[in-house]
Amino acid sequence: MLEWLKTILGAHYTEEIDKKVSEEVGKGFVARADFNAANEAKRSLEGQIAERDKQLANLTKNAGDAGALADALKKAKEDNETAAKAHADEISKMRLDAAVEKALTSAGAKNATAARALLADFLKDAKAGEDGTVRGLSAEIEALVKAEGTAFLFNAKDAPPVIHGMKPAEAGDTPPAGTQTAGTSAAMNQILRGTIVNG
Repeated sequence: MLEWLKTILGAHYTEEIDKKVSEEVGKGFVARADFNAANEAKRSLEGQIAERDKQLANLTKNAGDAGALADALKKAKEDNETAAKAHADEISKMRLDAAVEKALTSAGAKNATAARALLADFLKDAKAGEDGTVRGLSAEIEALVKAEGTAFLFNAKDAPPVIHGMKPAEAGDTPPAGTQTAGTSAAMNQILRGTIVNG
């Protein structure tokens, strides 16, 4: 749900407008989670390059002593393997976070943080594929959408939009004789009373 859109449109906001704007935004823009993942990957790679430069400088310094050079090469290899594994784990976590956020948004989650907390057990062993999908995630979210205790966390997809501050007229809702509804003329009130009474 685009909360900022609700603020801008005020009383003109509807779920249908929200859905259409979300679809168009998705076509022309990168999701915040994907953008953050790309930035984080860039920062990580820049850090790795700086670390490699430092290692090369150290190796060049120790080139004269064969024993020191062998030790430096071994340490550099171990450091690089550890850094590569940490980087791969970090990228995997960012992919998973982006996939979960996208799936919850698509499911109409009102509060993604609260809905995600309910998926904690499932997410312990979950992994996002290269295509950004997580096996079994949609079924887990669907179960939350349908469950009586958690359905309130999601917007109903087929429900008509709710317009607050308005109550439709009901039979017998005629204003007392001689009174005028605020904001309408006396002639209009006569018409309204006639329609309600005769309708």
